Amino acid sequence: MWALLFLIGAASVSAHLQDLSFDGQKVFRVIPRNDEQVEILDSLASIMQVDFWQPDSVTLVRPKMQVDFRVGAANSFEVEELLKQSGMEYQVLIDNLQAALDAQFDNKARADSHSYEKYNNWDTIAAWTADIAAQNPDLISRSVIGETYEGRPMYLLKIGKSGTDKKAIFMDCGFHAREWISPAFCQWFVKEAVETYGKDTVMTTLLDKLDFYVLPVLNIDGYIYTWTNDRMWRKTRSKNANSICYGADPNRNFNAGWCTTGASSSPCSATYCGSAPESEKETKALADFIREHLSTIKAYLTIHSYSQLLLFPYSYTYTLPSDYQELNSIASAASKELASLYNTKYTYGPGAKTIYPAAGGSDDWAYDQGVKYSFTFELRDTGRYGFLLPESQIKPTCEETMLAVKYIANYVLEHLY
Repeated sequence: MWALLFLIGAASVSAHLQDLSFDGQKVFRVIPRNDEQVEILDSLASIMQVDFWQPDSVTLVRPKMQVDFRVGAANSFEVEELLKQSGMEYQVLIDNLQAALDAQFDNKARADSHSYEKYNNWDTIAAWTADIAAQNPDLISRSVIGETYEGRPMYLLKIGKSGTDKKAIFMDCGFHAREWISPAFCQWFVKEAVETYGKDTVMTTLLDKLDFYVLPVLNIDGYIYTWTNDRMWRKTRSKNANSICYGADPNRNFNAGWCTTGASSSPCSATYCGSAPESEKETKALADFIREHLSTIKAYLTIHSYSQLLLFPYSYTYTLPSDYQELNSIASAASKELASLYNTKYTYGPGAKTIYPAAGGSDDWAYDQGVKYSFTFELRDTGRYGFLLPESQIKPTCEETMLAVKYIANYVLEHLY
């Protein structure tokens, strides 16, 4: 078996994952039974490019953990042979990534115009932010909270009826470029807010008494890159000094146990923590905005995918937050609300204990700043499609997530501090 690993290593030097075509690329799910099988995965990752989907780095793999990873077409046969020989429990989640990628676009209304039930590119989303604010001036205003590394404006929508001394909830989407269902949810949330205001009593009360700050896409440069160059890109697009590798993981770039556990100091890693906390212009813009509005922001919601989780602090330490009981009961109730529509099961709990430790996350940072109600959503699915969730699932995913978000928002309104 180790000989096979050696042969794969020799053969894979030229095989890169960044091919524009994903033809023949496979996504495997394995469950290593013991330390030896974990070591095999570690060795595999050291001799070829392996894109870890879940968890997001080989360093986080532990025995009995479900691990999803993508390999290039040139290596997929050998990798499967290796898994067979090692006796590791495995399945092929996605047999041909290109086919799965094409199948995402199953909403046949492929017009250039904006749609809430298809994936919209950045230009379409940017135009939508202007349109929806212009069409709903009594409910929505648009501002720019900073610009990206490549110089694009970061648009923020503020939603709510004008009033004095209003508290706010901050929500962002699109931290990781390839998690397309995330920006789709932020757009859906804004649509629901304007369409149901005055009709739905909960939403009406929420918008009368609270403001919602919605950042539809944080990592705009990365998001554009997933549309133009590499659908599987995750990080920002900043240039790293003394490295040919681009970008940092924005969700490892906050000053919350920065670059300790579950984050990498290597610029080529998918979980690169950046050269310093808030080294990325996008994370700094977000952090600056929240710092400036700390007296009013009472909840922070960050939307990711995939794996159907509702997490709260901490991820950078196994220590439980002082508000553990309250956060856990909110997460439990919100997960029940979410499941009430399509029976979608969510796992909830503090990040480190529920999935794996990861330092530098925005939710931990916001909580440490004093934003008590700080939650991370990992939307659908649990791996059948992974980051390539078909457009036909946008509506049900957003509908069920709305129930959880409204539950949390309503709780926050009733428990302002």
